Amino acid sequence: MIADEFLQGQSMTAYEYFGAHFCKGGVRFATYAPNAKNVVLMLNGGEFSMDRDERGIWKTTLPDVKQGDIYQFIITTQALQKHYRSDPFAFYSEVRPLNASRVYDVDRYKWKDREWLNRRDKCYDKPMNIYEVHFGSWRVKYDDPEDDGRLYSYDEMTDKLIPYVKDMGYTHIELMPLTEYPFDGSWGYQVTGYFAATSRYGEPEGLMRFIDACHENGIGVILDFVPVHFVTDFYALHIYDGGFLFESDRESERFSEWGTALFDYSKPHVLSFVKSAVNFWIEKYHVDGIRMDAVANLIYKHGRKDAPINDSGIWFLKNTNYAIQKRHPEVMLFAEDSTDYEKVTAPVEFGGLGFDYKWDLGFMHDTINYVKTPPYERRAHHNKMTFSMSYYYNNLYILPYSHDEVVHGKQTMLDKCFGKHEEKIATVKVLYTFQFGHPGKKLNFMGNEIAEYMEWRPDKELGWNLLTYPAHDSVHQYLKKLHHIYLSEPALYENDYNSSFFRWIDANNNDQSVYSFCRKDKYGRGIYMVFNFSGISQRYFLRVEENGDYYELLNSDQDIYAGSNCLNGDMRSYNYGLNIQLAPLSCAIIKKKF
Repeated sequence: MIADEFLQGQSMTAYEYFGAHFCKGGVRFATYAPNAKNVVLMLNGGEFSMDRDERGIWKTTLPDVKQGDIYQFIITTQALQKHYRSDPFAFYSEVRPLNASRVYDVDRYKWKDREWLNRRDKCYDKPMNIYEVHFGSWRVKYDDPEDDGRLYSYDEMTDKLIPYVKDMGYTHIELMPLTEYPFDGSWGYQVTGYFAATSRYGEPEGLMRFIDACHENGIGVILDFVPVHFVTDFYALHIYDGGFLFESDRESERFSEWGTALFDYSKPHVLSFVKSAVNFWIEKYHVDGIRMDAVANLIYKHGRKDAPINDSGIWFLKNTNYAIQKRHPEVMLFAEDSTDYEKVTAPVEFGGLGFDYKWDLGFMHDTINYVKTPPYERRAHHNKMTFSMSYYYNNLYILPYSHDEVVHGKQTMLDKCFGKHEEKIATVKVLYTFQFGHPGKKLNFMGNEIAEYMEWRPDKELGWNLLTYPAHDSVHQYLKKLHHIYLSEPALYENDYNSSFFRWIDANNNDQSVYSFCRKDKYGRGIYMVFNFSGISQRYFLRVEENGDYYELLNSDQDIYAGSNCLNGDMRSYNYGLNIQLAPLSCAIIKKKF
């Protein structure tokens, strides 16, 4: 039944049939290789014949197979070439640079997160503050001061990362791809094993324990997933059975601009393969969200709007997202999409692609370009900070400052800001406050919170020593305070996608380079956000909706955050306004006393 559904493009659980599975007679091995002349199972150095059925599925069952045993498929092509292949459905692999598959029972782990699973949802009216993490470079463990360090395991990261995330006020961790991959420098985005948690950090159960512990501590887990392309390393999916099983038969449509092979979603079994992989991480690893990488390439061929529509890619998105939404209505689906394609976050039933959220890359690029501009030139670029609201309600957006913005050649978030070191420190605090005041859920890459100066390097840990410097520690402490204000103020998250709860107060004040707006909770109580992106101190009249007593929840110029202490404290409004003082490159969050 599952095998037939797989071949018809209808399967979400192909991993229950294909691969290596413990059964009554030992372990059953199965692989789909319709173009092969012969397939032999190599297990722990021995070779065992496999039987082929009329559909091109090769199977065998062997006794006395143990957890962790090493296996590969030896595929003989029609041209009589022999190739050693890892199992496309393997749950576990050897540690790179070795590449054979390992027998593993992913159903053995006993989960403890039933209560979490029963109450989780898509967070539309809840705070969502995402910490994007590359597992191998958040921290590195030094067993010997003389060595270059080693990667923390899944279990060690459980003890290190989770308390930090909880203390800092993040609600979710987004993990860059942990599906098996051969080359560290690909960051996980060039995949060989779509069902295997990478063995770099330990066994699959280690990752399960990590996710279970996240849930125990009230932290959701989002996994990056790569649905567009796979590596051409010859032991994996590429020309798997001597034919183009996973990629296009047409050479012109076979390869991506990254030198990888493109999935051909016009083939039903490919649709089942990747759709099953998405479902696998939800069902077997209990992830709370899937972030799909490079969605633009699934909408347009080569990801360019001037290129033809990618009909098979759009079909994959609609088919997969619809199926996941029906099967797991509480799990979130995120699109990393750089296009202006319509209805990305609309349900498939209403002509949409079926995502729950879309990364707002326009917001990211516009705001970064603005803070790169010298303050005395910003009046000519004032709309860069307001433009996002002109389209904001067309989709449900995540506001990201992601890993792509801090890699080699792009500068860190701090270094993008114009000015001397002190001005950069001040500006980056205002920028992050603008992000947290703006409607939409939030995402920041690791290192942003410590005002990292070195561009991200996947083979080096973050510069945690920066926290010994007062200016960098001030950013760290400021963001921790900002995060917890975000978590505690419903006006900042409850109605992110309802235009009635956001109001510009001052959107066009390019002369002063000042912006102000109001966010309201469901009771109509407002929080006022004011931003001075100019390089000079300014008096400012903030219009409010009610007269009364007001106070500052947060001011980026407070001395404990490396500021000059130009504060406003408690205030009383007159004529529906507050006279406030704004330090250069500063911001304030103001609330009425009730």
